[in-house]
This record gives sequence, structure tokens and C-alpha cells, in this order.
Amino acid sequence: MPALDPIIVDPSPVWFADGYALRAHNTFGFDVRARYACRIDSESALTDAVRDPRALGLPMLVLGGGSNVVLTRDYDGLVLLVALRGRRKVREDADAWYVEAAAGENWHEFVAWTLDAGMPGLENLALIPGTVGAAPIQNIGAYGLEMAERCASVRAVEMATGAVTEFDAAECAFGYRDSFFKREGRDRYLITSVTFRLPKMWQPNAGYSDLSRALSEGGLTGAPDARAIFDAVVAVRRAKLPDPLLIGNAGSFFKNPVIEAPQFDALLAREPQIVSYRQGDGRVKLAAGWLIDQCGWKGRALRAAAVHDRQALVLVNRGGATGADILELAQAIRRDVEARFGVALEQEPVCL
Repeated sequence: MPALDPIIVDPSPVWFADGYALRAHNTFGFDVRARYACRIDSESALTDAVRDPRALGLPMLVLGGGSNVVLTRDYDGLVLLVALRGRRKVREDADAWYVEAAAGENWHEFVAWTLDAGMPGLENLALIPGTVGAAPIQNIGAYGLEMAERCASVRAVEMATGAVTEFDAAECAFGYRDSFFKREGRDRYLITSVTFRLPKMWQPNAGYSDLSRALSEGGLTGAPDARAIFDAVVAVRRAKLPDPLLIGNAGSFFKNPVIEAPQFDALLAREPQIVSYRQGDGRVKLAAGWLIDQCGWKGRALRAAAVHDRQALVLVNRGGATGADILELAQAIRRDVEARFGVALEQEPVCL
């Protein structure tokens, strides 16, 4: 596959001084520092960085937008700041457009760009914070769509060898908020670009109640187009979720737990109002935000760490909180949810 035509062309890595501040590189806004940091604008810059004498023997951390990480302390290693840029239509066939975006591209801006170019399919994932390179790691999803459904391939560099590999969607081993890159590939590969397959036979996906309500309130009659869905998703997310630029957060902190049908039936008998979604395999997905809210945590704080007052899935830094504060709050929430519902919550962000 041809390389991207980057907006930024810098074949050499850009190193930053010892003790580089990472406050601007994590959406919680934690005031931690890295022993070294290096801006990666190209695949060759990555290869040069990991082979640099300063990097020998050091652990490495990849950061894009820093929207899915909890930094609990200074990082005594090399932080690779992903800054690869570029986006383009690679090809098309009778069924789909294939669009490639570099890992450092802002995710929401990329989604908007695909719509402006007349290629719908990602609109339900609008306004999710982070970069394109982070999307396959977490298999981001919202309002009835997961990134895996639109992924054609992922291009990544093995940091130890500099070898470039193209992973097809099956090789990415996507799961619910999960992938090969979050498990076996973690700390081994750095994603440099992602290619998406956007179907020409587009169908609206507007079944979620919040989304359909927003479309109705916008005066829409008839089937929505992709732009209407995009605008409705943006409106819903802005109404419910805090802007990381205004208050530190990493979006949804907990996954929606999926439990077996017998466990759900017993739980439903005790909690008839529980919010749930039947899955194709017979299991049941529970709304983690509802569970947390029922335990009385929405809006509560533990020092400067708090649960957002409009969305119980979101933990926030009210100012001066540390990563340890956020994790202490998360653990208290987990204990209460498990005590009442017998359900274990799993956090989404990676903890370091």
C-alpha cells in the first residue's frame, strides 16, 4: 500500500528535554513528567527514536491524544508522542470507499472530513476524543456502531525491529472495547495508520433512544441522512459529557458489563428497572452508568476526583487530582456496584 502523503514531513524524531511535562498529553490533565519524550512524525522517525542510545534499556509509552490513560506517577522511560498526519481516499470499488488516515489525526475531525467528502459511515462515532491511532486499540464505539465494523486494515511498526506490518480486520482480533493491540500487541507495536471501509449502500443507524430523541427534537421528519446523525450525536455528547479542555476526564471510565442470561434473570427479579441490552449470543449487556447511579455515586467526589454530575460513567479531575485519586474513586465505585448487583466493573483506560 502506498504511504500517506503527510501534512507534516519530518524524517527525524524530535527529542525533548529530560523531565518533559505530560500535562498537555493526557486528557485528565495529570501533572506528571517523562524521563524522555520524542515526537514521531513518520515511520522512519520511530525507527530512529527506538534505536537512539538514549532509548536503550528504557521502557516505552505511546501517547496520541492521551484520552484513554491514567498516569499515576512520573514515567521513567521514553514517551513516543504520535504526530503522524495525513488522510486520503485510497481506492473504491462498487461497494465501498477505502479511506486511510494517519495515527496522529484527530478522530472527530477525521469523521467530519469523511462526511464532507461524501463518504458516510462513521457519523455515529463523532466527538469521541482521541486520535485515529487509538481507535483500533480500544475498538471505540457509540450509538450502535463499533470502529471494528468499518476497519479494513491497520498499519503498525514493531518497535523492537522497525518492521512494518499490515493487519487485516480479522488479525486485529477486535472485541468489546478490546483488540490485539490492547493485549498481545501492547508495548510491541505502534500504529501508524488505519484504513476504513465505508459502505456505499449506507443505512442510518439511529436506534438508540438518546439519538432518536435528538433527531426528533431537531425537527427531522423521515429517515435521517448521515449529517443529521452526526449533528445529533455531537449534540447528545456535548449535553451529557464534559469537555476535557474544561474539566479533565477520559470519557467513559467503565465498560458496560456483559453477563450470562441466568445471572441477568436473577438480577432482573430483584432490580426490575435495570437498564439492559440483549446480545446476539444470548448474554445481556448492562448499562454501567445506571448501576453506578443507583449506588448513589453520580456527582459525588473523593477529594478532587469526582463522578460527573450528568454522566455517572465519567470520572473527572476537578483540579489537582492525581491518577491515584482517580483509581481510589474507581475502586470505591466498583466495591459498591459489586456489593449491590453482584456485577464486576472493568475500567476502560489503561493505568500506568
